[in-house]
Amino acid sequence: MCPPSAFGSSDNAATPIPSETLTSAVPSTTISKAAFELAASLLSPAILNHSLRVFLYAKILAEKTSSAYFLEPAQLDLLFTACILHDIGTTNQYDGEQRFEVEGADAAVGLLEQYDIKGKDAHDVWVAIAIHTSPQIAERISELAKIVRLAVLFDFNREEGFAEAVKNVDLKSLRAERENEMPRLGIEKVLGDAVVAQALKRPRKAPPASWPNNLYRAHLAEPEWKGVNKGF
Repeated sequence: MCPPSAFGSSDNAATPIPSETLTSAVPSTTISKAAFELAASLLSPAILNHSLRVFLYAKILAEKTSSAYFLEPAQLDLLFTACILHDIGTTNQYDGEQRFEVEGADAAVGLLEQYDIKGKDAHDVWVAIAIHTSPQIAERISELAKIVRLAVLFDFNREEGFAEAVKNVDLKSLRAERENEMPRLGIEKVLGDAVVAQALKRPRKAPPASWPNNLYRAHLAEPEWKGVNKGF
C-alpha cells in the first residue's frame, strides 16, 4: 500500500494544496515527503499548520541539544514523522476504536513500515505520538517523546522545558514568525472539536484520566458552548 498521492482528498475538512512555505519546511527525503503527503491529504488546514509548527519547534530543540534527531538525516525523518502525524488520529481515515493518540501512532508506524523502518525506530515514533498528551510521562520516557511533547506545548503557549533548552532564542519572535507563515486558524477549537466528535461516537476513545476525556466531559457538561472547549 502506498501513501495517498494527492493533497486535500479525503477528510471532512478540505485541505488546500499546501503552499511553497509549507512544503519548504519538509525534509527532502522520501520518508518525510510521504509523511507530509499523508498529513496534507487528511488534516484540516489548522491541524496541518499546527503539526508543521510543532516540527519546526522540535527541530530547533533537537539542534540546540545536539540531538541525533537533528544531526542525522534518518533520525530527522523520525522526528518529522512523529510531529507531522501526531494528530492524524483525529481524522476520519484513522477514526478507529482506540483514543486518537494511539490510532495516530499506529498510522505512523504503518507508514514507516512501508519504508522498512521497524524495531526501535518505529517504536520510538509510536511512543512519541501515543503519549504526546501525557504530562510528566512523555518528557521522561524517551528523547523523541520529550522533544515532541515540548514542541507541542510550546505551540500552545506553554514554554516550560522548551525555553530552558533553547536559551538565547527570542521565543516571541520565533512564535510570531512561524504563525505568520503557518497561521493558527483557530487550532484550539478545531482540534478540541475533532477529539470530542470522535468521543461522541465512541466514548471509549475518551478513557478516564486522559486529555480526550477532559474535552469530552467538558462538552457533556456544556453541550451548548460554542467556544474553545473548556477542557482544552
